[in-house]
Amino acid sequence: MVDLNTLPRRHYTEGPTPLEHLGALSAELGGPQIWIKRDDQLGLTQGGNKTRKLEFLIAEALAQGADTLVTVGGVQSNHCRLTLSAARHEGLECHLVLEEDLGADGNPVPAEAGGNPPDHTGNFLLFDLLGADSTEVLPHGSDLVSRVHELADDLRAQGKKPYVIPVGGSNVTGALGYVDCAQELLTQFAEADLDVTSIVAPSGSAGTQAGLVAGFHGADSQLPVIGINVSRTQKDQEPKIVNLVDEVAALLELPPVPRECSVGLGDYFGTGYALPTPGMVEAVRLFAKTEGILLDPVYTGKAAAGLIDLIRQGRFGPEDTVVFIHSGGVPGLYARAGAFA
Repeated sequence: MVDLNTLPRRHYTEGPTPLEHLGALSAELGGPQIWIKRDDQLGLTQGGNKTRKLEFLIAEALAQGADTLVTVGGVQSNHCRLTLSAARHEGLECHLVLEEDLGADGNPVPAEAGGNPPDHTGNFLLFDLLGADSTEVLPHGSDLVSRVHELADDLRAQGKKPYVIPVGGSNVTGALGYVDCAQELLTQFAEADLDVTSIVAPSGSAGTQAGLVAGFHGADSQLPVIGINVSRTQKDQEPKIVNLVDEVAALLELPPVPRECSVGLGDYFGTGYALPTPGMVEAVRLFAKTEGILLDPVYTGKAAAGLIDLIRQGRFGPEDTVVFIHSGGVPGLYARAGAFA
């Protein structure tokens, strides 16, 4: 196991998140035994995978003397919600640069139609309740990264000490949160006497998947992590995963991770990021009706659609045990209720 105890870290969750058997869903699909890692129950406001990343990112920010966080995402960004929540917890300022949403047709929703910002629903409502120090919504397709760094420069000119967090918290520091999660999972598998054959996880900005891949590798586990892409083709996503895995492995002084460990399937994101698909709608309804578990329509809904399709294709059979990573994001469900009408 990799020793992460020497690295700066904050703690926002009391103990490990649950690992639960989804017996009714497993029976409904007639495939493998499905278990779920409930990272929707992580700490900070409404939980989600970004909390694990922020434990290391915020610690780094504080170690650098930061008094202000600056980050970027969509108007329904789970990462922005949790970064803001961490800022409230730590007494830091927090500034958000957001990208306007897309409609079901793949086109930006104009502000006059209530699209940008949406009518204070989902995460956008929480940005307001948590009291973001500034919230800037830019047109879809804007150069958000440049704007974030311009804003950080402006804040420095005001005497602030900003710390910039990238989209999804998915840099080498943030990915350490899922190195830790991999170790937590291995302990839970041993305690439950589970012979797990595969992990299935959403793959977006790649920090969650890269951390898991590096974490299992560092623990000498060959357990495969199958990413279900939420915004890119397999050709475009896998280099992002590989590059981040390599950065994490280098930081932790691990042996090189084989290229084939970084798998991101690009068949389930539909026409674009955050745009509904029939498979996502089916998956969200199925998890809710069989297990009483809510998924979000952007990440876990599409990842679950991928899992369900792989089972139906025969990729996983009755002899397999599959663990699905619930990365949270449920507040976004309420902002996209029209997909389920």
